[in-house]
Amino acid sequence: MTRPRVLFYVQHLLGVGHLYRACHVSRAMAAAGMDVHLVSGGMPVPGLEVPGVTFHQLTPLMCRDGDFRTLLTQDGSPAGDGFKRDRSRRLLSILDEVHPAALVIEAFPFGRRQMRFELTPFLERAHATRPAPIIVCSVRDILQAGARPERDRETADTVNAFFDHVLVHGDPGFAALDRTFSLAGEIAGKLRYTGMVADPDKSAPAWSGNEHGEILVSAGGGAEGHDLLAAAVEARPMTSVRERHWRLLAGPNLAAAWQQRLSSSMRDGITVEPNRPDFPSLLAGCALSVSQAGYNTAVNLFECGCRSVLVPYAAHAQTEQTVRAQRMQELGLARVVDPENLSPSGLAEAIDAALAAPAPGPGDIDLDGAKTSARLLAQWLHCPPQGG
Repeated sequence: MTRPRVLFYVQHLLGVGHLYRACHVSRAMAAAGMDVHLVSGGMPVPGLEVPGVTFHQLTPLMCRDGDFRTLLTQDGSPAGDGFKRDRSRRLLSILDEVHPAALVIEAFPFGRRQMRFELTPFLERAHATRPAPIIVCSVRDILQAGARPERDRETADTVNAFFDHVLVHGDPGFAALDRTFSLAGEIAGKLRYTGMVADPDKSAPAWSGNEHGEILVSAGGGAEGHDLLAAAVEARPMTSVRERHWRLLAGPNLAAAWQQRLSSSMRDGITVEPNRPDFPSLLAGCALSVSQAGYNTAVNLFECGCRSVLVPYAAHAQTEQTVRAQRMQELGLARVVDPENLSPSGLAEAIDAALAAPAPGPGDIDLDGAKTSARLLAQWLHCPPQGG
């Protein structure tokens, strides 16, 4: 029997969280018997592997310094109209070549509005195809607050015009979509909560209870994590764990100048290194995690149950991580430091307070979002269950 084809579009612009979440869901869909084609429009990520999935790389677009309105090409120059037309044509050609039974678009129309130059014709072409594919939005549970209230209206109208289903990658007990999207009720019939998306191929270890482990400091993709990493270096001598080993993970997007600055500030007991694929295992063995509050980092913390201090990314009017961090603090899962008041002394105080508190332990938040997403899409495509 021919496997139903799924075309999955994702555009990461600053960090890599959107791409990794799309990869997790794509792999789960492939394992459920679908022929999955993943289209990425962001910067290539070295070492990224998506086994069982056909990967298509568009000519990359990115953003810098939190300016999500200005799209840049790989060499850092603004993307002009000609560049955008060429990318849109390439995306349409992939749609025609793959001829999918289902089209999954990550974030849009809840986010990635700056990609309308290619996504509007993409959706219009798909919608006009006969037979038309099932069109699905894949979106995280907490959205960025819009600068203009009318954007929620535009989003709901776009969902109702083009999309058959919306996969909300979250647990409504932690954060329902209506927490950050005012018109969720108008599209309620299309919403399906999947649980949060963890890596479907790896069982993350729970916290080992190692009270004497290292202090693990991470900054996600790293593009905007330099302030957190620098504050951690300065906070170390002020903490009760100044004699412990501190490991700083600088993400792939941390600017070279900041990489050099951090490396030059290394001293006995501090290691600065790139992100590591065994990050969940490092969490399981640490005494405390200090991090931002991105979606994937939160999932890892939920799986592990270690003590943690969160410094959410909030520059350039970003709100998503702040909402997530505050919710985790409400549930006793983390201690939050206001990024606007980040200082070495304040971070040191939060670290000592978190170390003195009980570890939260793995919670009851649904983390089976990748497999649930695949199961739902298989149902909608009438794809026969896979053995295993």
